[in-house]
Amino acid sequence: MKHIAVLGSTGSIGTQTLDVVRKHPEMMDVVALACGSRIDLIEKQAREFCPEIVAVYDEKAASDLAVRLADTNVKVLGGMDGLIEMCRIPTADVVVTAIVGMIGIRPTIAAIEAGKDIALANKETCVCAGHIILPLAAEKGVKILPVDSEHSAIFQALQGRAGSEIRRILLTASGGPFRGRTREELMNVTAAQALAHPTWSMGPKITVDSASMVNKGLEVIEAKWLFDVDVDQIEVVIQPQSIIHSAVEYEDGSILAQMGPSDMRIAIQYALTYPLHLPSPAVPLDFRTLAGLELGVPDNETFRGLPLAISAIRTGGSMPVVFNASNEWANAIFRRGDISFLQIYDVIEDTMSRHSVIAAPTVDEIFAVQDEIDAYCEEKYNS
Repeated sequence: MKHIAVLGSTGSIGTQTLDVVRKHPEMMDVVALACGSRIDLIEKQAREFCPEIVAVYDEKAASDLAVRLADTNVKVLGGMDGLIEMCRIPTADVVVTAIVGMIGIRPTIAAIEAGKDIALANKETCVCAGHIILPLAAEKGVKILPVDSEHSAIFQALQGRAGSEIRRILLTASGGPFRGRTREELMNVTAAQALAHPTWSMGPKITVDSASMVNKGLEVIEAKWLFDVDVDQIEVVIQPQSIIHSAVEYEDGSILAQMGPSDMRIAIQYALTYPLHLPSPAVPLDFRTLAGLELGVPDNETFRGLPLAISAIRTGGSMPVVFNASNEWANAIFRRGDISFLQIYDVIEDTMSRHSVIAAPTVDEIFAVQDEIDAYCEEKYNS
């Protein structure tokens, strides 16, 4: 029996993780849950799965939840300290880091320090703190098992690699809802249009990041850390049907690709059952109805999220933190309707151009950079 803690249980990845647990109750159970503030849903989850601990980042919401769950044996915690304690719970074997944003960094570090394997869905952890996370995991003997469909595909294609050298990682992207549009056509697009992803069901922040190709930039940075490759060995390929989830090319020219339906539960389940491929809740891919597989190259002049991310990781140090923090701010403000879609890129480029790089930022310095970016953006773009 594998005992699981889910950091971000009310979001897209978290709820799908619980679907996987429901599929395999004989193999896994839930010992801890955490969310930001959605206590209606996490109360239902707590009553279904009976975890030892539930943590809520919003302390007022945590207090309300404690009253609601007073008739149970569930311990309710609040704030960042609650998220950290939840990730350190002694009975957990693996922590699914499904919470969105830089909020996931400190709890993930706490889980690694406590010796928990990490089913990694919080890409900001690697983007902003890869230089801390990966060495710490190696030191503690902790597995980092990727949950993103693309990184899971790469991870699967690397099984049986032995001593073979990687020539390229082929990181696929759907292209999002605006694939093929010009800058002029993007000038007046709305948040509702950006949230209409053609192939994946994801949370709002990640869906907008997919539309801007920022998400693919974050995934390039994450892949660089997870698979210990140079950024020049990572090539983004547009695959609109989201059936080829990514591939690895070896030195002999062999390319191993992982394919499957557009269902995150396959990648989540593989992280929780590795190295086994077990029956999943996903509907199998039917090749008899598959009309074809389209491939293409990204339009980096229109969708500047990807080249800005590559520039950030080439610079290194704290620059990826700036890229991520400024995008988090701009993404949220765009969804609120206060800036245009194309201004997301302007905000990112502006903040990167004025930043003085810290070579190897500590966790405290990472969050200080985020605070600095937030304050600058609020003053310049939201006053």
